Amino acid sequence: QVRLVESGGGLVQAGGSLRLSCGVSGRTYRNYGMAWFRQAPGKEREFVAAISWSAGITYYAESVKGRFTISRDNAKNTVYLQMNSLKPEDTGVYYCAASHYDVGSRDTNEYAYWGQGTQVTVSS
Repeated sequence: QVRLVESGGGLVQAGGSLRLSCGVSGRTYRNYGMAWFRQAPGKEREFVAAISWSAGITYYAESVKGRFTISRDNAKNTVYLQMNSLKPEDTGVYYCAASHYDVGSRDTNEYAYWGQGTQVTVSS
């Protein structure tokens, strides 16, 4: 069983930066495809970024390209989301997700494991 724990969320002013971390633990049967999603109050959960462990390929939502960077540290079993030039519309609960399919995907249905989420609030 895989467990995901997010951390690093908080309150930041527009234009600021924040780095989220996702620790991965538990039984690992294979390399997992990892992703970050976010959900604003009253809105649907949306894709933010994804990374393929085996291929090292990254994917980003158009709204965060050039501002966010997803990366991994295999030794620490941790996935990161570096967020720069934050905007108020980036506000929401950010979730880490893992898929058995080690390919990038924007679909929430592809991810079998989810963390509890971490709140990110960007003020103007």
